[in-house]
Amino acid sequence: MLALKKAAVFLVLLSGTLLLTACPSQTNIAKINSDPDRYRGKEVGIAGRVTDSYGVMGTGAYEIDDGTGKIWVATKRGVPSRGSRVGAKGYIHSGFSFAGRNFGTVLEETDRRSR
Repeated sequence: MLALKKAAVFLVLLSGTLLLTACPSQTNIAKINSDPDRYRGKEVGIAGRVTDSYGVMGTGAYEIDDGTGKIWVATKRGVPSRGSRVGAKGYIHSGFSFAGRNFGTVLEETDRRSR
């Protein structure tokens, strides 16, 4: 009986660990914009208010402002409406840098939650 309880506790701890390691860490947009190379190829999570959005035939882009900065999110799903609060996760891609500023930093969305 004791061995069964230990095995059950071990399985619960193992599954919890696996679930938590699969979740991307949430970061603020200012950190991403200040050093997009650090986040390139890594899945990150962001949350904020949609300030702008454009969509055509189920694809598009929307801009999120989390209070520290803004970033465009490219999506293959419909875009959320302006003013809505969303959480998005995905992979960072950056365009180019000039005079210490990054231009074209985008989050390629893999999942989204709306409030």
